[in-house]
Amino acid sequence: MKNIQFFDTTLRDGEQTPGVNFNTKEKVQIAKQLEKWGIDTIEAGFPIASVGDFEAVKAIAENAEKMTVAGLARCQKADIDRAYEALQNAKYPQIHVFLATSPVHMEFKLKMTPDEVIASIKEHVSYARTKFEKVQFSPEDATRTEKQFLLKAVQTAIDAGATIINVPDTVGYSNPTEYGALFKFLIENIQSDQEIIFSSHCHDDLGMATANALAAIENGARRVEGTINGIGERAGNTALEEVALALYIRKDFYEVKSNITLNETKRTSDLVSRLSGVAVPRNKAIIGSNAYAHESGIHQDGVLKNPDTYEIITPSLVGVNQNSLPLGKLSGRHAFATKMEALGYQLTEAELKDAFKRFKSLADKKKQVTEDDLIALMVGQSQECSEDYRLERVQLQYVSDGSQGAIVSINTGDDETKTESAIGSGSIQAIYNSIDKIFVQKPELQEYYIKAITGGEDAQAEVHVTLADAENRQQFNGIGIDFDVLQASAKAYVKASEQFQKEVGKA
Repeated sequence: MKNIQFFDTTLRDGEQTPGVNFNTKEKVQIAKQLEKWGIDTIEAGFPIASVGDFEAVKAIAENAEKMTVAGLARCQKADIDRAYEALQNAKYPQIHVFLATSPVHMEFKLKMTPDEVIASIKEHVSYARTKFEKVQFSPEDATRTEKQFLLKAVQTAIDAGATIINVPDTVGYSNPTEYGALFKFLIENIQSDQEIIFSSHCHDDLGMATANALAAIENGARRVEGTINGIGERAGNTALEEVALALYIRKDFYEVKSNITLNETKRTSDLVSRLSGVAVPRNKAIIGSNAYAHESGIHQDGVLKNPDTYEIITPSLVGVNQNSLPLGKLSGRHAFATKMEALGYQLTEAELKDAFKRFKSLADKKKQVTEDDLIALMVGQSQECSEDYRLERVQLQYVSDGSQGAIVSINTGDDETKTESAIGSGSIQAIYNSIDKIFVQKPELQEYYIKAITGGEDAQAEVHVTLADAENRQQFNGIGIDFDVLQASAKAYVKASEQFQKEVGKA
């Protein structure tokens, strides 16, 4: 059986989701989990885009043990040099060079003639090959490119040293029949003395990203690109967890295999969801909370008699319903440290000390601390450590038949604390009005929702908030995790407000 490589771009293309902004520590944490999940290549970022992107790519390159670490670069020597610098310490480095080839992109974005595009591909792929053994080339907007010109661009890249060709459906324009045929056309017509790996990269604008990726595999693609939970620009990217499960469940049809560890799927999805602030829809395939729920009486009856009647995927296959952790308030530091290591966390002494302190505080409030609780605890710690602004205190005055009052204190850096009070029609509104006064801002609250991390009355609360700038509609996400839902709500709003301040400034 042929092996299908999985190329994850959650930290590059996925981070282009409106409102999503991972810091370096979060990116390394996600990268480690992706490696545990079985990703073959991770696109760690776009090194020349910013200092933060460069540092994140460099940090991931230094931490990855098994997977290839790739950096994105335009067909510009400065981009390639910056990627080389960021990836110097990677065990398995790769560069991903791209240039648009569709008529609309060449004319209006690049302002280049077709001959100039071909010359640029030849020059810059050749240059990249002098610095990297693995060179991947992408003709951006390939599915809207004239076929013969696309073949010429791809052949030029191969002749210049590229051994991986990605065929991006950049705007989600294609369909499975067309996209599959495009791979078949390219594979049958390219000429090379060495093996060339073809890769799919699909966007979900028409809801066909996963179907297109599978069609590419049917027609010879050996690599699939995408993101966890399908996050990304506009309608998002191919959801890698969907492709992984489709290939496994229907291996009788596709006759391929992958290196994905399927029972790490849910944990990987949850981590990306929490750190990105992008919730997973309840009816999302594979990892949605309703994916293994049965409401219909006929379905329930069938599942009770034999799960195969209505379940083609067992929850345990993707890591749903993991065992709870028998740790409580009497558990010691050693047991806690051992469990955190088993969960994939490599903590410094200072981080372990802080995490254990938080664990003991949580254990005093909960009957039992689960793995989900611990993962949420670490996500919350990571979020708070990355904040320039820290929530210090929330005080409420509740009146059952009147306006609610809140007093909020926030540390704004350099040990300076600001306190403001406000009223609202509810407790959450009063808290958020107080925070707006501290930041002197007037964002629009576009989204607010609460999710219980575990079941029961002692569950931790996970709150997601999305703010938007009234003028340019730019979005900013924040998450807050706490045993108290009001405290979690305040943390989420502070996190989103911090991003709002950095990008928009005071209203």
